[in-house]
Amino acid sequence: MAQTFDVILKSGTVVNQDGEGVRDIGISGGRIAEIGSLGGASAGEVIDCKGLHILPGVMDTQVHFREPGLTHKEDLETGSRSAVLGGVTAVFEMPNTNPLTVTEETFTAKVKAGQHRMHCDFAFFIGGTRENVNHLPDLERAPGCAGVKVFIGSSTGSLLVEDDDSLRRIFKVIRRRAAFHAEDEYRLNDRKHLRIEGDPRSHPVWRDEDAALIATQRLVTLARETGKRIHVLHISTKQEIEYLRGHKDVASCEATPHHLTLAGPEAYERLGTRAQMNPPVRDASHRDGIWRGIEQGIIDVLGSDHAPHTLEEKDKVYPASPSGMTGVQTLVPIMLDHVNAGKLSLARFVDLTSAGPARLFNIACKGRIAAGYDADFTVVDMKREETITNKWVASRAGWTPYDGVKVKGWPVGTFVRGRRVMWQGELATPSTGETVRFLETLKA
Repeated sequence: MAQTFDVILKSGTVVNQDGEGVRDIGISGGRIAEIGSLGGASAGEVIDCKGLHILPGVMDTQVHFREPGLTHKEDLETGSRSAVLGGVTAVFEMPNTNPLTVTEETFTAKVKAGQHRMHCDFAFFIGGTRENVNHLPDLERAPGCAGVKVFIGSSTGSLLVEDDDSLRRIFKVIRRRAAFHAEDEYRLNDRKHLRIEGDPRSHPVWRDEDAALIATQRLVTLARETGKRIHVLHISTKQEIEYLRGHKDVASCEATPHHLTLAGPEAYERLGTRAQMNPPVRDASHRDGIWRGIEQGIIDVLGSDHAPHTLEEKDKVYPASPSGMTGVQTLVPIMLDHVNAGKLSLARFVDLTSAGPARLFNIACKGRIAAGYDADFTVVDMKREETITNKWVASRAGWTPYDGVKVKGWPVGTFVRGRRVMWQGELATPSTGETVRFLETLKA
């Protein structure tokens, strides 16, 4: 008897843990039902993927979608629309909103606001503070929670836990891997006088490499002392890469496309405050050091750190200008261009954006193309050449630091739990995003 599926993806080059090969994928009930040659099978819809690569759904594990409180910059709908147009099937969103996502009430409200309104699947970090430390064991196990996020250096918003005693209290009560913005607040305060008004090139002078390294070293020390796991976000220095090489048992880490692509002072001279991020884009030696972290397997995942601000805000005179840029929609094309340039393999890209997140965060049924897993796919044309433009970017902020950049390799399809959400640059399905499930938050 012939097999019947809801959808068949036909003749695509499937990229997975066992390499690359031309295969069909049968989808039933939002899950992967069969992988192989399905020429005798039937389906409600057959999608020809010949000449295209089918990747496990790309997960962006660091975005800021600004809802609630800052929705003039972005919201959960616009940010997730930008995500799926860029080939991203799931996002982990950050807690530095207004109000902060630090209580059961604010977390539950966010989940409700995202359910079937966001175009991709989603999880939210809970912010770790001095005030909510006793509630973190319950909060970090809430369905849809990606874990605890702590800022030990100030950035956008008012979340900040800078001292070791308070950090130690948080470490002692949590059980899951926690994520950290690692810049040393004491050093940042001591060096504020090094900011030069009107000159964003002074941003990496103020927030220097030692501020990042000191913070990362402090976190590793606390992780070892308390027997906990940490995830260091947006690595920006070659020194952190070399330091973390010796601490992979307790510390995972993330790289961003902008730290792998842009470099100072050129980026500041060309883009001005649009290149301003925390931690900063640094000189080419640090960019090269982070690439070495990719090559050596020290970097575990990629995250865009999508952090939109309006152009009006970004065009303020430095240092009144806020740090942050859009990135969720450009993560896939920018990194595929690096793949085509020989900077990393397509298999390594898959490891950094699907298998890596699933491994680090214990994600249930995502991160691989495997029978029984969610039918999440990022379909890409590795030969397609396009120019990234501000007009293409769906973020409410409406701009990208890569405006005018030509790339080779382009997302042409986004599938979330079997639904074709984006195809050839157009939204194809109404928003049906749901919470990412984690092994540590599953309820009996």
